[in-house]
Amino acid sequence: MKIILPFSTLLRNSALQYRMKIILPFSILSGILLESVSAFTHASTLGQRTQAYSKRNVPFLPRGGSLYATVEVETAPIQGMRPGTSGLRKKVEVWSDTQNYVENFVQSLLDTAKQRDPTGKIDTLIVAGDGRYYNNEAMQRIFRVCAGNGVNKVLVPKGGIMSTPAVSAAIRDLDGGFVQGAIVLTASHNPGGPREDFGIKYNEGLGQPAGEEFTEAAYDRSLELVSYSSVTGGPDVNLNADIGTTFQITPSSLVVIIDPFEVYINSLKSCFDFDMLRSFWSRNDVSILFDGMHGAGGPFARRLLIEELGMSEDALMRCNPLPDFGGCHPDPNLTYADELVKKMGMAPDGSADESIKDLTVLPTLGAANDGDGDRNMIAGSQFFVTPSDSLALICDNWEAIPHFAQRGGPNGVARSMPSSAALDVVAQARSIPLFITPTGWKFFGNLMSSKELFDGKDYTPFLCGEESFGTGSDHIREKDGLWAVLAWMSIIANANKDVPANEPVVTVKDIVKKHWKKYGRHFYCRYDYEGVESGAADTLVDRIRELFVDGNIAENAPSDNTGIDLIHAEEFAYEDPVDGSKTSKQGLVLQFKNSLGDTSRVVFRLSGTGSSGATIRMYLEQYEKDSTKHDESAPIALRALADRAISLVAMQEITGREKPTVIT
Repeated sequence: MKIILPFSTLLRNSALQYRMKIILPFSILSGILLESVSAFTHASTLGQRTQAYSKRNVPFLPRGGSLYATVEVETAPIQGMRPGTSGLRKKVEVWSDTQNYVENFVQSLLDTAKQRDPTGKIDTLIVAGDGRYYNNEAMQRIFRVCAGNGVNKVLVPKGGIMSTPAVSAAIRDLDGGFVQGAIVLTASHNPGGPREDFGIKYNEGLGQPAGEEFTEAAYDRSLELVSYSSVTGGPDVNLNADIGTTFQITPSSLVVIIDPFEVYINSLKSCFDFDMLRSFWSRNDVSILFDGMHGAGGPFARRLLIEELGMSEDALMRCNPLPDFGGCHPDPNLTYADELVKKMGMAPDGSADESIKDLTVLPTLGAANDGDGDRNMIAGSQFFVTPSDSLALICDNWEAIPHFAQRGGPNGVARSMPSSAALDVVAQARSIPLFITPTGWKFFGNLMSSKELFDGKDYTPFLCGEESFGTGSDHIREKDGLWAVLAWMSIIANANKDVPANEPVVTVKDIVKKHWKKYGRHFYCRYDYEGVESGAADTLVDRIRELFVDGNIAENAPSDNTGIDLIHAEEFAYEDPVDGSKTSKQGLVLQFKNSLGDTSRVVFRLSGTGSSGATIRMYLEQYEKDSTKHDESAPIALRALADRAISLVAMQEITGREKPTVIT
């Protein structure tokens, strides 16, 4: 039984100047009445206790009742809560300073999750974050909203930090598989700090990021809210409590501290041969350097590489999570992982630094994670591997990875449309079904879960990746940075299985160049124009659509002295082969032909991962079969194509940008 009383009759709290109603279990109300009746017998003790709690600015609820009280807080819709490709990302001050911002968004997520769940309620959720600035404060607010909404159990990692792939693994396997989803506090590869980015996203019951139907429903709900449910009073949850500690928020809702590592590490062990990896990488002539970029992936890399595979601390750099990522931009690419790039003997464009003569001092394999541990960058000694090439190489070397080898290879592979076609030629040669999707891991999630979610065709084991440094498999439903690192460790070990210990090892460069000789090279790079004024970005996209997709190419893009001619333009749309859903306006594709008859393409897309302004991404790709031309740096090989495309779309005139923020 619950009794609703005016909030003012029970609590005066200067921190909660909202109109609200308070809902108390009858047992607590009875306790209050009994305390009043017997007050004369212990007035002194009761007064001391009331005074103590008053100093803590929380309600005093005597006789064994919870210190927390359920409240319904009046609010109003807040504009701009439409999630992007992976959650809602805004500047920290938006989340922290806008009244009810966290609560409104989380209430919208919970309402949507409850509506979509067959039971109509959410019993068990994970709440975890990447450790960025405002992580812990937001977490405490979320715990209260979850309790107010009747979530029975909230599982939170010790310290509050958990990589995104680890969250996905935990959703799938923790608590007997009955975890219904997760609220993940991350802005992924975006910067962190008081004036930087913060984000929240929702993962559904199979560990996958919420699909477009879910996020649109949550956005619609955010425009309808007139109140949110929460609890008031009581202390904050101690995120550093021992694993297994339980905090009773209400009689029917608790928070449990969990081990962030165990389930995830076990999922990796199911994919790879740890004994083989431990043996090979203990050799004196091979080494690895992993850059955690002060993000959530760092502790997981330590647990994996040091504790599980027996490597030394020298294998790690920047693996301690920091709220501002140590002032770095935690995006693992040539620009922002510049410290790792230097240590791998590379120039800023990924080519070899010719000033380094002694290559024996360089690590065999270099890798980096982003802020929440789902992205990866792969490099060898003086050699950068593009994400598109990395995906194609993993596909072609699936025999080296037990997850695939034990089941006869992948039953399906997929790439995001802006990624290069390097995967396509491998899939065709090896007769593996290929899918090309919009950017966003949620599209891969449907393919991976075709059988278990839709009772459709089973595409597992499944391999997928996107050009923005994301790679993964069906062991979870997120991209997984450390999974990609282990895949490359396995490929290198397999390439050297017959190489005597006193012979030079087969390097990353050797492996990639052999692949190019077999399949040809897809020269590829990406130009990012970050923080562009949103109106200017929209104008640019509209211009491309109007002049080239819908307009007359011959009139609007006449030939010039570059010899690079625009021959076709289209806008990418996608119909999901699993659930039939349709997604439009997913990138503008311009196809070119040069004077030799070689074709190339340029893709323009607005990124949905920024917190303010817009990021214009321009993807460049050109295929080259001639192995004598494979050694050129991709940015140099593609410069003429980039200049032609930039001129055609009037990039500088519209955006005011003379050059991109990042080339990678």
